[in-house]
Amino acid sequence: MSITATRSSWRALGVLSLAMLVIGLDTMVLMVALPSLSTELGATTNQLQWITTVYPLVLGAFMIPLGALGDRWGRSRLLALSLLGFGAASALCAVSTGPGMLIAGRALLGLCAAAATPLSMAVLPGLFPEPGERQRAMGIWMASSALGMPLGPIVGGVLLQHFWWGSVFLINVPIAMIGAIAVWRMIPDSRGVATGARFDVPGSLLSIVGFGALVYAFTDAGRSGWTSAAFLAWLGVAAAFLVAFVVRELRVAYPLVRLDLLRRPGFRAGTILAAMSMMVLAGATFQFSQEFSAAFGADALGVGLRMLPIIGALIVATRIGEPAVRALGRRTVAAGACLLLLAACVVQATAASGGYGVYAVMSVLLGLGLGGLIPLAMSLATLDLHDSDAGSGSALLQSLRQIASALGVAVLGSVVSTAYLQRLGTVDMPRAVRAVAEDGVVAGTAVARAAAPDAVSGIVAAYEHGLAASGLVASAVCVVLVALCLLIPAQSAHEQADEDEQERDGVPRTA
Repeated sequence: MSITATRSSWRALGVLSLAMLVIGLDTMVLMVALPSLSTELGATTNQLQWITTVYPLVLGAFMIPLGALGDRWGRSRLLALSLLGFGAASALCAVSTGPGMLIAGRALLGLCAAAATPLSMAVLPGLFPEPGERQRAMGIWMASSALGMPLGPIVGGVLLQHFWWGSVFLINVPIAMIGAIAVWRMIPDSRGVATGARFDVPGSLLSIVGFGALVYAFTDAGRSGWTSAAFLAWLGVAAAFLVAFVVRELRVAYPLVRLDLLRRPGFRAGTILAAMSMMVLAGATFQFSQEFSAAFGADALGVGLRMLPIIGALIVATRIGEPAVRALGRRTVAAGACLLLLAACVVQATAASGGYGVYAVMSVLLGLGLGGLIPLAMSLATLDLHDSDAGSGSALLQSLRQIASALGVAVLGSVVSTAYLQRLGTVDMPRAVRAVAEDGVVAGTAVARAAAPDAVSGIVAAYEHGLAASGLVASAVCVVLVALCLLIPAQSAHEQADEDEQERDGVPRTA
């Protein structure tokens, strides 16, 4: 017999979704505040890089250990504390008086988000035991998480037009506090392992260093280069520690994460699809924001407003995704969503210089594709998780998504950068302007508009040449995504068990 969710469960989901939206905002909202930070805090280029990098670095490194800790200590308890910590860290960032203080605050934000993200997902099966409602809830949760990335420039742009740079952090405080209180009062605590199960400290350290090194290697690759000694060294450190982590987790009595989860067809397929789709979303959001600023001269708010088509399409797709799955099946909907992503990437590869109308079309295609694919993939993965492994399984899933996001920005960004610099060499401009343009297209076009207006179109054309090359690589990723749709099982383990139970009770199987 299925058990439906209560009204308080849906209210709790609303609060969790709002909290995830805020956490998602922090991945992109800071991008529009970097010029202000450079001026008002006196941050150097290296310090600005750390202010930007430390959040995803800590988030990716600590997610698996903290997800496993929630399984042992209590998911709702640790979730409430992590949201309180997120609010406190946001306040610390807002009142920072120097770059070092802000970097420390951003690191604390990443640590709290590393606990809140997997645990807010892990409590959903308990709130929504019926598979259909759970899928609907997962779609809402996932849409909130995904919307944070394109919404970041909009929120940041509005705040920076009216307030000081600290407001981009201060907005988090009341939402995080309300979320913590709601979790404490509305979500019953749960654990995923037997009381007294040991917490694997050596495995945690191996995981933290391994995943941290991996995220940093790919985040820094755009600056240091894919063949640099620094990139190869960090990649070697990541490989050594992650291999040691896998070996230990296969042998220890109480592992941080059960690696055999990847043998479950639904979890494996959902995790791969979710990770690769986040790679496309992160890469596109970062590249489009650069194009809107450089080619169209948009300020922070203008960049955000030009992101509205992808946000609107994402919302529409998440609303129609569940009925479409019921009518057509998971494989058909997933394949259709992947084909929309492929169409967007092909447009980017062939018409990157076509003006904002082309980017609006690409944004709608991306939003529809991602809005249809990401909730479906996440639901597919979580339906194969049992209550005992919800925390660690969610942490593994979210860690891989975080790494894929870093890969999306780094890999696709590196493709853009390489092609951009090659084409930039053919553009005639003063040496001083060229030096700035080689560091970045946004700064390059800003300087060129004042010092060498005739070079602006050449700089923009060089960047759009890079976008076209990135579109080709992203198209290849989408072709792989379409092929992976064949791996999607017709039913999850939970759905098969429910149908078996219904059959024993004399209820006919559904089509």
